[in-house]
Amino acid sequence: MNEGETTHDAMAGLSALADPVRRRLYEYVAGQDSPVRRDNAADAAGVSRTLAAYHLDRLADAGLLSISYARPEGQSGPGAGRPAKLYQRADEELSVSVPPRSYDVLAALLADAVSGDESGAVRDALLTAAAEEGRKATREGENLLATLRRRGYEPEVVDGEIDLRNCPFHQLAQRHVELVCGLNHALLRGLLAARGEDPACARLTPRPGHCCVTIRTPVAEIGA
Repeated sequence: MNEGETTHDAMAGLSALADPVRRRLYEYVAGQDSPVRRDNAADAAGVSRTLAAYHLDRLADAGLLSISYARPEGQSGPGAGRPAKLYQRADEELSVSVPPRSYDVLAALLADAVSGDESGAVRDALLTAAAEEGRKATREGENLLATLRRRGYEPEVVDGEIDLRNCPFHQLAQRHVELVCGLNHALLRGLLAARGEDPACARLTPRPGHCCVTIRTPVAEIGA
């Protein structure tokens, strides 16, 4: 597939979110830790099951959701019925640049160069730059959650901690886990420091499907 076809497919996929019902359904499914049934998605979006199924399938056709099948927990064997159709956010990423650009290739090359530097000097320079980027990320009057959303982390407050549901550098992290996790950690420590908060509240807690960092902070200080 050439660059023109890739850009066209990405534009077609992202255009699927222009429909407000599809966007609500996508946001609900993307916000869950496990695959969801169309009934739950329909209730969350305030639409009928039939309409939800139609839009969920269109989102899957566009590459934004993936489909799997499973029976409800505890139901198996003869008489259990057909497996339910389940939806979850697709691992594949869609991005559009007109004209096409290859920033992902450049990022991968730079990460390869950092990993290949045995002296560690380039890595140290990268972490310093990441911390500085974090310090510059906050905006006057913007609360912490809003800043994290703007940076693509998809934050969610859970038991007094901010769980970051998305890694903005996910694809790169597949090749350079340690490097990208260190970069994320340094960036978020810099962000907290710029806000006058304790950088140590940003902790490395790697888990599948989430950013490798969580932020421990009193809920009263988080903001809406």
